[in-house]
Amino acid sequence: MKKILTCAVVAVASTISLSAVAGGNVDAGKALAEKYNCASCHGKDYNSPIDPSYPKLAGQHVDYLQHALIAYRRGGDAMNGRTNAIMGAQAKALTDQDIQNIAAYLHSLPGTLVLRK
Repeated sequence: MKKILTCAVVAVASTISLSAVAGGNVDAGKALAEKYNCASCHGKDYNSPIDPSYPKLAGQHVDYLQHALIAYRRGGDAMNGRTNAIMGAQAKALTDQDIQNIAAYLHSLPGTLVLRK
């Protein structure tokens, strides 16, 4: 019985830590967002961008944020890349883990996006 309980605890702990890594680290994402000064364009709450053409990031879907950052990192000449001088320069230095962390952080924030059903 003790062996079964130990195996169950290890399995649950492994699953929890794997999902935390796969989902990104919110605290690390917050530090990166501050380091790259994302709020200077997207607003201090990430809900009030300085230009209406800039997206609101708070509460946005993780997969959208990851896709967008990867596309900016690829650049406009690459397949599925995006062209924007500011975002391209910001995203160029990001690792895949950085992108997961930033996406996790921004997704965790309360947002004003309206989801359609």
